[in-house]
Amino acid sequence: MSSHPRPLEGLRVVEVSSFVASPLCGLTLSQLGAEVIRVDPIGGAADVNRWPVTGDGNSIYWTGLNRGKKSVTVDFRDPAGQRVVQDLVTDSGPGGGILVTNAGGRSWMSHETLTARRPDVITLELLGRTDGTPGVDYTVNAALGFPAITGPTDYAGVVNHALPAWDVACGLYAALAITAAVRRRDRTGIGAQITLPLEDTALAIAGTLGYLTEPQLGGGTRPATGNDVYGTYGTDFEAADGGRFMLVALTPRHFRGLVEMTGTGDAVAAVERALHADFSTEDDRYTHRAVLTPLFAAWFARHTTAEVEAALSETSVLWERYRTFGEVVESGVLERNPLFGELDQPGIGTYLAAGLPARFDNEHLFAGPAPDLGSSTGF
Repeated sequence: MSSHPRPLEGLRVVEVSSFVASPLCGLTLSQLGAEVIRVDPIGGAADVNRWPVTGDGNSIYWTGLNRGKKSVTVDFRDPAGQRVVQDLVTDSGPGGGILVTNAGGRSWMSHETLTARRPDVITLELLGRTDGTPGVDYTVNAALGFPAITGPTDYAGVVNHALPAWDVACGLYAALAITAAVRRRDRTGIGAQITLPLEDTALAIAGTLGYLTEPQLGGGTRPATGNDVYGTYGTDFEAADGGRFMLVALTPRHFRGLVEMTGTGDAVAAVERALHADFSTEDDRYTHRAVLTPLFAAWFARHTTAEVEAALSETSVLWERYRTFGEVVESGVLERNPLFGELDQPGIGTYLAAGLPARFDNEHLFAGPAPDLGSSTGF
């Protein structure tokens, strides 16, 4: 347990949500010390049994996203159940009056309705698309352009990413928006009506990183680069026994380290002269990657995974061996990293669960186990 107060102690947040973004917002606030009450329909929302599940059918997904929260279930169609939600939001003391939801569109739970009962209420509604119509990570991503440049360069189709990146970013933006609104309310007494579309989250990040700026400025659509890192030298290599490595040479020092390790100095210098290139620059390392990579790949093909790891460990090159999730667990990295602490989750078992990645006063902040569905109803 931390010897310091958690940053958001004293806040009470009511969460009416499902799936990833909204529950992740609540989990993050919970780890930071807020009391988070998740409210579900009786029997649970659509994500209550979502995969992955244990052999007994208990959702690892649901418990993972709802650690440290309280759980209340009500009948959303019953006026009495609606009043329970309204009371939880508006009658929750000076640190309350906060609602996070991706289940908007209900007049009884609207910002206007809640403001009439508590003028300083803070509501955050996560939407799918900008116009308020439904959308999820995978549909938003499809419309944005990333699947068109993901996957092997010789594949003509589209490839979805496995990580729901926009859901994750949206959930973290939501937690930031809530803390910002609380900060403003503490200073001014003014509440906030916040809307956060998943689509806008994705568009904002794609624009900030230049994917949408290039076409506007006449640069065209960014091409697919496979496992090559766009704009610098970075790609994957295969060892003699099948182990695969991702390497990135961001700086001239990194690149020199790769050249020295692979013994390709003379060949790289000859290529540099022949192409009138300057491999001390990212531009030329990236532009001529198709010539450089086979030079390095030949060295990897002559060495085992263990030999490659040993050699890379002696260089400044940025690298890591590709692993499966199972290999990550088997490597012992979870036990060695203080980010993880043992969690006894009823219905799931005991496992190492991650705390908040940011350290406060050199300590990670952890949330307790997820509640049984509805276990705090009537508390």
